[in-house]
Amino acid sequence: MLYALLTPLRETYGPLNLIKYITFRAAAAGALSILLVLLLGPSLIRLIRRLNIGQNIRDEVPESHKGKAGTPTMGGVLILAAGIVAVLLFADLKNRQIQLGLLVAVSLGLLGFVDDYVKVRLRKPRGLSKTVKLVSQFALAFIVGAVLYFIPVDPANRSTTNVLLFKNVIVQFGWFYIPFVMLVIVSASNAVNLADGLDGLAAGLVTIALGSYAVLSYVSGHYRLAQYLNIMFIPTGGEMTVFCLALVGACLGFMWFNAYPAQVFMGDTGSLPLGGILGLAAILCKHEMLLPIVGGVLVMETGSTLLQIGYFHATGGKRLFRMAPLHHHFELAGWSEPQVVTRFMILAVLFGLGAMATLKIR
Repeated sequence: MLYALLTPLRETYGPLNLIKYITFRAAAAGALSILLVLLLGPSLIRLIRRLNIGQNIRDEVPESHKGKAGTPTMGGVLILAAGIVAVLLFADLKNRQIQLGLLVAVSLGLLGFVDDYVKVRLRKPRGLSKTVKLVSQFALAFIVGAVLYFIPVDPANRSTTNVLLFKNVIVQFGWFYIPFVMLVIVSASNAVNLADGLDGLAAGLVTIALGSYAVLSYVSGHYRLAQYLNIMFIPTGGEMTVFCLALVGACLGFMWFNAYPAQVFMGDTGSLPLGGILGLAAILCKHEMLLPIVGGVLVMETGSTLLQIGYFHATGGKRLFRMAPLHHHFELAGWSEPQVVTRFMILAVLFGLGAMATLKIR
């Protein structure tokens, strides 16, 4: 909104020229979303307590988590509200990528909200059935994939992506691009959801991952930088930097209240859309192949769960880890909750830096 309103005034008032720079608008969006969360957080937490919207704790978690029962949840509303307001103010709302980002954030936010509602109000700790959640996620991801394939901004590169570690080499997916988009978005959404089990963990990991994709989106949308780094240039792609940093700011602000011991949990209302936006950011800047590296800790969390399930069924009830996802394994191994969160975030930073390094190792 501000971008559209102030752009015509640049010629009459010089300082407004700042509004044309993605870097300025992205920084402003990030700062605004932090401030909004910090200002609105206490009031929202009091409201959630008054409405008695407290977390139900499943039986299959460490005993130390049982004391968290009743902690306010659905705090993801705060993250999404602050992030979306910042995007509406500072992003170019005519940009197709921003429009898709808003679609994914709102749709998965609503899905997560319903899931949390079922958990809290209907007293079903597992929420919606896995089938309902997956069908809803895949349906949304199909719409995104179809838009990107049939109404592309850059028709020449509508179904292509960069190949990791090789310069001037791309993959052409053809019709398989839509299923590929669906896989990336749904996988990322559920990976963040699985990681949302310790105070500050999911918010911290998403902050680092989206921060990395803010950089990747910017260089992919900057012609000279893309040319210098031998990566695909994505016209209008840099605008996603604003969206990424708006959510980075919202997550940072949320960690003020979500740090151990948490005053509020994000719930599926936050984890599902944040993961979906992470997957979408990877798709839009054509760096999907880097997502397993950028989200290396998320891959570890998801992989440990899948391995645990597979090993359990293959061995007739034996366990590969003390408990899955992986963060619970280390809790039961003697690490405190803050230790697990801090160490996983350090690993996430290393993964993010490794992903950035691949831009020159091509």
